[in-house]
Order: sequence, then structure tokens, then C-alpha cells
Amino acid sequence: MNIAFVCTEMLPVPPVMGGAIQIYINNILPIISKHHKITLFSALKGDLPERECEGNVRYIRVSARTKTEYINGIKKEMSLQKNKFDLVHVFNRPKWICQFSQVLPDTNFSLSLHNEMMLPKKISKTQAIECIEKVKFISTVSKFIGDEVVKMYPCAKGKVFPVYSAADTKIYHPVGTKKAMENKKRLLDKYNLNGYKVILCVSRLSPKKGQQIVIDAMKLVMESHKKTALVLVGSKWYGSNKIDEFAKTLLVKSKELDGPVVFTGFLTPDEIPTLYNIGDIFICASQWLEPLARIHYEAMAAGLPIITTDRGGNAELFTGRNNGIVLKEYDNPEAMADKINYLLDNENIALEMGKKARKDAEANYTFDRVANQLLELFSKVK
Repeated sequence: MNIAFVCTEMLPVPPVMGGAIQIYINNILPIISKHHKITLFSALKGDLPERECEGNVRYIRVSARTKTEYINGIKKEMSLQKNKFDLVHVFNRPKWICQFSQVLPDTNFSLSLHNEMMLPKKISKTQAIECIEKVKFISTVSKFIGDEVVKMYPCAKGKVFPVYSAADTKIYHPVGTKKAMENKKRLLDKYNLNGYKVILCVSRLSPKKGQQIVIDAMKLVMESHKKTALVLVGSKWYGSNKIDEFAKTLLVKSKELDGPVVFTGFLTPDEIPTLYNIGDIFICASQWLEPLARIHYEAMAAGLPIITTDRGGNAELFTGRNNGIVLKEYDNPEAMADKINYLLDNENIALEMGKKARKDAEANYTFDRVANQLLELFSKVK
């Protein structure tokens, strides 16, 4: 088939500035393109060219200052295409389905949902129903997202299919391997953390990501475990180290802790995999209804024991599987500190948990599996 992928408007593919959706697309493209011809529409950012071809993938990057300009730019490109698309697969923007169908009225459409984009504040009921009626299927990054769509719009039942994301296990070195130990030594030297157990948190700096809860929890942890450190990876926004009021608050709070706190700032997707090797425990502190944060797959691939909050779809990877701890009291620093202390006090349990997480990543959360699930869905489009 001749398939168009339409990425969201803020960040480009390849993911030179980061972005979960962009990383997802970039990793499935080599596999999907073995079976279908792909045209990928994404934002024109950084030093990437406006147009290029790699194998069976054609990249068309659209320059735009606003979302409307981006949509119109893609519509213009679609209208100029000589070869008709058999399917247009839109990522995380249900409103766009009907807009693009105006240009391609006889084309099949499908939707990949990575957030709760069908909420009333995101899309009107009329638009949502039009989108659901138009698409052949909706893939969702978690059962939570899919269930919410069907709950709001029963007409979507039968069209919604959870397709969990993944991490490239080849670029993450699990705890205990030679490469992981080499990376850990270098990173501990770099951040002056030799002799410390490191609690690692990787995420954009935002109240809904919960770094404020982690710092409060670490204040308690450091009272009983003097040689622990906190490493916070990320910035306010992709590709930028601009500091906002929340980041300033975190910096002030961190100075109240007895042990070291490291803020790495923005790191590129190429830098992230190695950074996981500095951690002894990984924590995801989502305070909002997280669709299912992709950092879980990364931490699993790195073989780290994981603590995550029971928000949105996060718990789906861990409930009843002995590969992580799900924190019900997601906004309680004392409860979070208790879980961190438990893993610090029970190193063997922590190591086994990390090994189980790595095995799960290898068995269940690879991009081969993601691509094959999508290929199966594509095959049903007539």
C-alpha cells in the first residue's frame, strides 16, 4: 500500500528534538517500510531538509508558525501527490481526520492516539463522532486511552485496538553488563556521585510529571540513607533549557536536601539511553492521568527496578507482574519515600525486579512487535 503518516506539528522526525510520538514513528518506519511505501509528513525544524527519501520512506517536512499553517501546508502537499494514498494514518490529532478527508475524500484513514485527545475540551462531540465514523481503526498506546474513548463514544467499540509502545533494547545496556558498568562509572565521575545510590527520574520538568513530589520524598529518604542522590533528567520543553517558575521552585527545594541533586537539563534522544545506567532505582511520578509514559519502556530496557504512580495507563505494564512497584498514593511523598527505602534496603529484590523488567522489555515491548501489530491492522484496510 501507499501510506501517509501524519505526525503532530511541534517536533520533527527523526526525533532530533525528542518527543515520544516522534521516537515511536522513527522506530517503526524501517519495519513498516519493508512492506509498504510511506510518505511521512512532519514539522520542518532544526537542520533537517524539507524533503528527502530513504529507501521506501519519503519525508516531507512542513514549515509552519501555527497549527493552522501546518495543517494547510500538509493539505496542499496532499493535493499535489501524483500517487493516491491507500491509507492516511494520523498521529494524535483526531480533528485532522475530517480536514484531510476534504482533500482526499476517497481515501481510507486511521488514527493513532497517544493522549486523551477525544475529551470534550479537545474536540467537540460532532467532530469526534465524524472522526470515529471516518477511520478504519484507532490504535491507542494503552488500554486506558482506548477504554476512555469507548466510554465517551460507544460507537467506537470494535474500532479501538491498544498497541503498546516500546524501547529499542539494543541501545539500552541492562544493569550488570560490562557496558552498563562502564557507563555508570563514567557518569558517576561526571556528576561527582561516586559512592552514592542514585534515584533516577527522566521527564519534562512539569507539575503534572511530579518532580516536586520526588524531591519531597527524597528529603525523607536522605534522612535515613545518607549516601543517596537524585538525578533529574529533562527540561521544561524539548530542545530547550529555558527555566520557568516551576523549574526555579524545584531548584530551591533541592537545596533543602541533605544529599546531592543533579539537574541534567535537556538531553537528546541519543544521549538518553546511556544516562539510564547511572540509576539504581527509576521513578515515574506522574500526577496527571498519564496515557502510559514511554520512559517506563526505557527503564525496563535498562533493567532498572521501577516505581511508578497509578495514574492513567502507567500501571498496565506492572500490575501483577513483579517487574515494578505501582504507587497508589501518587501524590504522597511519604508513601513514595517508603517504596524507595524498601528497594534501597532490599537490594536483591530490586535487582530481581530490574531483571524481570528487562526480560519483559525483550519479550513484549519491542518495536518489531509494535510494527507487526500495526501491519496487521493495515492489512485489514480495504
